[in-house]
Amino acid sequence: MRNKARLVAQGYTQEEGIDFDETYAPVARMEAIRMLLAFACHHEFKLFQMDVKSAFLNVFINEEVYVEQPSGFEDPKFSNHVFKLSKALYDLKQAPRAWYERLSTFLVEKGFSKGNVDTTLFIKNDGKDILVVQIYVDDIIFGSTNELLCQDFAKLMQGEFEMSMMGELSFFLRLQIKQRNDVIFINQAKYIKEKLKKFGMENVKPQATPMSSSIKLDKDEEGKCVDSKLYRSMIGSLLYLTASRPDIMFSVCLCARLQANPKESHLKAVKRIFRYLQDTPSLGLWYPRDSTFDLHAYSDADYGCCKIDRKSTSGTCQFL
Repeated sequence: MRNKARLVAQGYTQEEGIDFDETYAPVARMEAIRMLLAFACHHEFKLFQMDVKSAFLNVFINEEVYVEQPSGFEDPKFSNHVFKLSKALYDLKQAPRAWYERLSTFLVEKGFSKGNVDTTLFIKNDGKDILVVQIYVDDIIFGSTNELLCQDFAKLMQGEFEMSMMGELSFFLRLQIKQRNDVIFINQAKYIKEKLKKFGMENVKPQATPMSSSIKLDKDEEGKCVDSKLYRSMIGSLLYLTASRPDIMFSVCLCARLQANPKESHLKAVKRIFRYLQDTPSLGLWYPRDSTFDLHAYSDADYGCCKIDRKSTSGTCQFL
């Protein structure tokens, strides 16, 4: 079930203006997913997940695209011929955009309204009830104040596309989501475990804080250079983790500014963040149902604190 055979196009050989025009396709931002979780928690309904099987094969393309016969499946009578595509294939430049247009057009035709700011959000009102749908390429999460609307939506989608229902939303974009009657909790404990193993830090000594309050990182031009690819890989992993861990945001962003020429002192600071994560893998974000659905914001600045250029470090935080 995990191993699939699929014909994939060599999209890197396509030429702009000939084989494709527009390629941009919007996808849901992590902030949008968190806001949807907060909304669902406040309105006391659960979110569900479904997946479209072979999503890109559901869409037609406007351009003329030709592909070679796949190796091992050549026509013995016409071995020198090529195929003209009538539908999209995986790895075509325009495939994600074509799929988004196909899905969004279908939803709008069925009475959904597309979000003005977030175009991956679709809403349908039915009297006092509301059905909310968020799409991320071929993954769809949805929920409603009336569970019958969820059932109708599932039937609607399965009637148009080949879908697989995955039940209540529990794992999405590497977020672990626990939906209970009184709270929604999200964290990335599994992701943390994977990254600790990847970077060989499973058995290191844990730390109680992500960064020392007395540390002042600078370019350290006299310091010993380290593997920049390793450093950037570690920073990229940590940046994705900030989706559920605002406690490491400042430390990660400070280290991320030094990716151009990382030194041993910088790598030591990054490893401390991982040691902190090893000590706190289960931390995450709570959404209690009895909290008010209000927007709170906070801003502060540490004037002239940057050791490199004496610029101010500003920070903002918004809670919904």
